[in-house]
Amino acid sequence: MAEKNNHVRRESQGYRVFTFFNTVLMILICIVTLYPFLYLIAQSFSSETAIMQGKVNIIPVEFNITTYISVIQKGDFIRYYGNTILYSVIGTFASIFFSSCLAYPLSKPNLKLNKFFTPFIIFTMYFAGGLIPTYVLMIRLGLRDTVAGFILPGLISTYYVLLMKSFFAGTPHELEEAGELDGLSRIGIFFRIVLPLSKPIIATMVLFYAVGYWNNWFTAFLYLDSKNKWPVAFYLKTIISGASTSADPGEVSAEKMQIASNIKACSMLLMTLPIICVYPFVQKYYVQGMMLGGVKE
Repeated sequence: MAEKNNHVRRESQGYRVFTFFNTVLMILICIVTLYPFLYLIAQSFSSETAIMQGKVNIIPVEFNITTYISVIQKGDFIRYYGNTILYSVIGTFASIFFSSCLAYPLSKPNLKLNKFFTPFIIFTMYFAGGLIPTYVLMIRLGLRDTVAGFILPGLISTYYVLLMKSFFAGTPHELEEAGELDGLSRIGIFFRIVLPLSKPIIATMVLFYAVGYWNNWFTAFLYLDSKNKWPVAFYLKTIISGASTSADPGEVSAEKMQIASNIKACSMLLMTLPIICVYPFVQKYYVQGMMLGGVKE
């Protein structure tokens, strides 16, 4: 009995030591993770002089919002923000629909030619068609300077399809059989049974696809010629380039220098703020989706 108590006490002491070092490690990771973001916020609200003198750390120095006012008021920022919201919503919905429609059949081992389709899809994950062939194809399809030209290139991600396939494979077969007994077709089973049970993986994919469309500026650079169709990411990229350079240094005013120094920090915050606001609402599903989608097979 005494030996058992000593063993429990030793385990308890070891667990306390583990908990202590684990807590210290987690705190250090949080500091390392948060510091760049806090520095970014402080830089966006600090004056150009304070930044040039190296006074800015995680607290704004000589607080001002000149950069934010200049970015928001310059051009049609609100229109570009609206374009990004529209593209993200349409693109995310379409990506989730087509990715799930592709992943569900692949999760069925009795699918004919499944041993061919799955490796073929995985092959596209490692060997893409290339930028130039893709660009030529998009031009010949008449998709240049269209909303479809912005959405279609990133419509389906192979990696996300494989995650959804793994999750769907773990769906209880008994529920699908019960749906068949109730007279549901395979499509009805998918939409009325499988998808409602797949909220964790769906929420995870919504976050991933939405972030991808939200931050995408390169596709707009390739295919969108009309300025009124630009997403905000591409617009901010252009004004960052414009604020960082000037053909005539004498034309650079104090406000221009302010924007040139702070605009990157301001742009990053404006871009990440909506995602930061949305993430807490899908965090629970995100964790569940990543764990279940990556483990079940």
